[in-house]
Amino acid sequence: MTTLRAALIAATMLAPAAFASNALARPMTPEDVAKLEQVGTIEVAPDGSRIAYTTHSLPDVTSGEDNGGPTQQLKLAWGPDQARDFLPADMNVSSLAFSPEGRTVSFLYTAKGEKSAVWGIPVDGGAERKLAEVDGASVRAYEWSADGTQIYMLAGAAKDGQRDTQSKAGFDAVVYEEEGQLNRLFVAKTGGEKMDSDPREIPLPGYVSAFQLLGDGKRALVESAPTPQVDDSYTAKRVHVIDLSGGQVLQVIKTPGKIDDVEASPDGEVIAMVAAVDKNDPAATTLYLARSGSGEMRAVNEGAEEAVVDTSWLSDGSLAAVVHKGARSVLRIYGADLASVEEVDAAGLILTNVEEAGGVLAVEAHAPGHPTELFTYDNGKFVRWTKHNPWLADITFGKQSIMTYAARDGQEVEGILIEPVGGAAKGGSPTIMMVHGGPESHYSNGWLTAYSMPGQVGAGKGYAVFHPNYRGSTGYGVAFAKAHQDDYAGKEFNDIVDAKRALVAQGITDPKRTGITGGSYGGYASGWGATALSEEFVAAVMFVGISNQISKFGTTDIPWEMYNVHSRHWPWEKWMEMLEVSPIYHVDKAETPLLIMHGDSDTRVSPTQSYELYRNIKVRKPDTPVRLVLYPGEGHGNSKAAARYDYNLRMMEWFDTYLMTGDRKAEMPATRPQLAAGAKGSKAKD
Repeated sequence: MTTLRAALIAATMLAPAAFASNALARPMTPEDVAKLEQVGTIEVAPDGSRIAYTTHSLPDVTSGEDNGGPTQQLKLAWGPDQARDFLPADMNVSSLAFSPEGRTVSFLYTAKGEKSAVWGIPVDGGAERKLAEVDGASVRAYEWSADGTQIYMLAGAAKDGQRDTQSKAGFDAVVYEEEGQLNRLFVAKTGGEKMDSDPREIPLPGYVSAFQLLGDGKRALVESAPTPQVDDSYTAKRVHVIDLSGGQVLQVIKTPGKIDDVEASPDGEVIAMVAAVDKNDPAATTLYLARSGSGEMRAVNEGAEEAVVDTSWLSDGSLAAVVHKGARSVLRIYGADLASVEEVDAAGLILTNVEEAGGVLAVEAHAPGHPTELFTYDNGKFVRWTKHNPWLADITFGKQSIMTYAARDGQEVEGILIEPVGGAAKGGSPTIMMVHGGPESHYSNGWLTAYSMPGQVGAGKGYAVFHPNYRGSTGYGVAFAKAHQDDYAGKEFNDIVDAKRALVAQGITDPKRTGITGGSYGGYASGWGATALSEEFVAAVMFVGISNQISKFGTTDIPWEMYNVHSRHWPWEKWMEMLEVSPIYHVDKAETPLLIMHGDSDTRVSPTQSYELYRNIKVRKPDTPVRLVLYPGEGHGNSKAAARYDYNLRMMEWFDTYLMTGDRKAEMPATRPQLAAGAKGSKAKD
């Protein structure tokens, strides 16, 4: 890895990603968003000779393909622009890995009529075949033993015969939060002519959601929580070291809060963990190093104004980390002594994932001009290996840049601005405030166009789109991430209004034509903007958002997470204060046309939150345009292609009707959006 070290030092010559120009350039459309494709997961072969990756996409419903969810197809690459499909087009796979000797690439696949199992295909040619399975249960994760003779599998719970029998007889009642089923760990032999039909089960502690083998092959790390409940995954998950012979717990690595990326060193002696600093830390962003024997832990970057988002141990014992510093990202290498540090600015790229094997360091990254692609880091440069969506070269992009402004109390806040194509209009352009959820997340200066994010579609229509990293965002240190706590709708949402003021002062934004949108916590901000701050926003689109902080507590699956990292008190401790920070309390001010959209199966933010706000506005402010759209079967965000396309069309149509014109009293759009001519359902007879 000496060459890699030298390359890191030379990386200051990296050039920013550039937008393509083309005589055929045109604005981006919702139909373009519907057909975007990107890299899903990556895995480097043990000798570094090739990289397996998946392409992630949804059916293109705009051109007549059948509706469905996301699919991932396996490809193998051996250099820039050198890749090929490796499986039939109808095989949707996940969880890539190479066998230890590198001759097989394995993956999870669900064959028709079967449960998910471990499959593999020879890299030098041959047919795919099933390598290991657990009878009657889906395999959710797996890992090869170091010698390639065994495959360990994390699988779902065993079938409940009594429940199945009773359900078939109509006794299908569900006991809320009491019937969660625990995953199981199995080990199967590989290499024989026949698949191991009787894998051995290894006992597990609690609900295990992830595992990895340690270097000696006798122990494993498991991420375990007391129950499968989402709240426990946030507040009570811990890393255990278990003995693989009998499942005994050898060690519990006690972290005080949330846990994210966990990576064991090649020899199994050191565990890198991205975790929270305490139970009130909103997100796991601090890098810890723990000894698997002694349990000794130390925080590597505690107090830094940054967020570690992914790590990978390198072949020489050093550790690579993807670090986000506000809206930018860097690649950081901790030396084999885990003390020395070298760092390279990604310069125009937003790194999200890093993997290394055989001396080849690969990353996933996106940029203002493209979604996630595969890159390698070589001789001081990030080299792009894949180029999906070549038609993006025909799109006219709005200028995108990082902007810093001062909030009313002097706090500096950062955000990303996408200007209208051709620049802002004289007197300012209509502007959409795109508010992220969490709020323990952040926007990076990369690809910012999606089904629920106007991005370059908005820019092509003449909108400026601003993405504020308001107080509570990650990437700026733990103190900034905690700055919104016990202050619902206070400084955090003032930061959004102050962004508007700064954009108006710069001539970017028309103060009379500013809108707001976002999902989850961003939906809360949008509901607040349409009620309490109605004078600031002429149009709002609220997605899976909060309208009543009291009833939210009783209908969510994360009450403890809300208490620990958001409210810091229970509703019954401050009934009136919790009501006053709820959009329903301020409906008397609601003059802003509001489009509310929600999945009807959302357990994180119940759709009843949207019902409440809709009904209050409908009854109390009958002259204010309001519409509620429900997506059947969708949860906390839309997963199916048609629901995503429909959302994008409705969002843009609402803004075109009210924000572009500045007319709050305009007639509402039709209840059914106009689909692309090639889409099924675009004509009545469809």
